[in-house]
Amino acid sequence: MRNTMATLRADAGMLIMAHRGTAVGSITENTVAAVHAALRSGADMVEIDIVASTDGDFFCFHDGAESRLFGQELNIVDLSGREIRQLRYIHTDRTNRSAPVASLADVLHHLPPRAVLNIDRSWRWWDTLLPWLEEWEVAHQLTLKCWAKDDSSVDTLRRQGPQLPFIPICESLDQAHAMVADPRLNTVGVELLARTPDHPALDREAVSELKALRPTDDPLLVMINSEVLRDGVPLFAGHDDESAVLISPHTAWGPLFDLGVDIIQTDWPWVLRDYRAWRADHAD
Repeated sequence: MRNTMATLRADAGMLIMAHRGTAVGSITENTVAAVHAALRSGADMVEIDIVASTDGDFFCFHDGAESRLFGQELNIVDLSGREIRQLRYIHTDRTNRSAPVASLADVLHHLPPRAVLNIDRSWRWWDTLLPWLEEWEVAHQLTLKCWAKDDSSVDTLRRQGPQLPFIPICESLDQAHAMVADPRLNTVGVELLARTPDHPALDREAVSELKALRPTDDPLLVMINSEVLRDGVPLFAGHDDESAVLISPHTAWGPLFDLGVDIIQTDWPWVLRDYRAWRADHAD
């Protein structure tokens, strides 16, 4: 079955990926509601973070955010599934609607048929997660990611889930070329990082050469992450969400469209959706 992401790319042009879903108002990140809010806000794909409990259940959560979201100093990966299910998001929990941590099973069960999940931060548990995912038969709606330099996790993927769509995080074009060329991986895309404006990934010809490594009827998709991390480290030479909303979308994202990028991950999918529509209306 053709990967849903490729179908969306053919239909929509550049794809929009929402970081942790869309968490606005009463909606909490990494939940079923956040996935649906993201899709309603213009996203084609949704990035979610995964952790495993001590007894092997999978939940949607970015570990390290426990104090902010639960108001407790704890590490979620040290908890059992029962203990995780008792946690509540302090800013959205209320008497008539509880706000628990979503299980990955809940998110997959409610995933719309034309949506794609990009599963992040799960590689620590791939030994058990990959066989579990295969039982769901939704591989065409999933992409997995990990660092290209993480040899141990990439080896696990080669052994246990080589048919699962993979988007490695690449700090260099050499890493990207190696991942695409590996016949033991189903590398459908690459996430390129570029800390500085002189990084080779900001060259359109280099990006075109990379994309040409896969056949034209199933092209490689190049992904850029425009979210702004809490540590402030640039992910793609300053072409980020803050520039988009505080200066202009054209300043931040225009060069990425010109570069030939296929996927942009953002915390502001509705702003990017409107800019994508503006680009389409003003195309030559």
